[in-house]
Amino acid sequence: MELSVYKIDGTESAKKVALAEKVFGIEPNDHAIYLDVVQYLANQRQGTAKTKDRSENAHSTKKLGRQKGGGGARHGAIKAGTFVGGGTIHGPKPRCYWHKLNKKLKSLARCSALSYKAAENAITLVEPFAMDAPKTKEFKQILANLKAGDRKILFVLPSNSDNIFLSSRNLPEVNVITVDEINTYTIMNANKLIMVDGVQDILAERAR
Repeated sequence: MELSVYKIDGTESAKKVALAEKVFGIEPNDHAIYLDVVQYLANQRQGTAKTKDRSENAHSTKKLGRQKGGGGARHGAIKAGTFVGGGTIHGPKPRCYWHKLNKKLKSLARCSALSYKAAENAITLVEPFAMDAPKTKEFKQILANLKAGDRKILFVLPSNSDNIFLSSRNLPEVNVITVDEINTYTIMNANKLIMVDGVQDILAERAR
């Protein structure tokens, strides 16, 4: 697949780039994408949710009434979960949700996601550029020139650029990342993928 490289004013440059078939032209593996997305979302969880059971509750342990003859259920303490303010029954406890996937599976999932975007013509290549200062208005104009749309734009840089990142920080539908941070979830969650020329070569080198 061959793509034109655009300038930041929206015009095509003379350069055309052939995307690597092993990254942007494979038969997508939906199950690999599913596993990688589930792992990514699970690894974002803190796992700190916790409730107190009856042994941790600060109420009295005095028996509420005699064992038999009261005409109702037998209760041993107001700490029981059946009472308001009592301990929580089977509540959450701190746990780790993290799990790992094999590198080859993650690479397959990432390439599958990129192949989906390539098939949908949702990838745009732009010439390398720099911003002298953080300017949200200027960056927004660049996106408009590239016809990126206004929903879920993933902008991928070959290396970190503070000015570009700060320019996009107030745009809720734009996510600026470096090629080192790209993953299956961010690709699949984006409607439009804009890559600075050179990112595609780095992705091709890292594909397994």
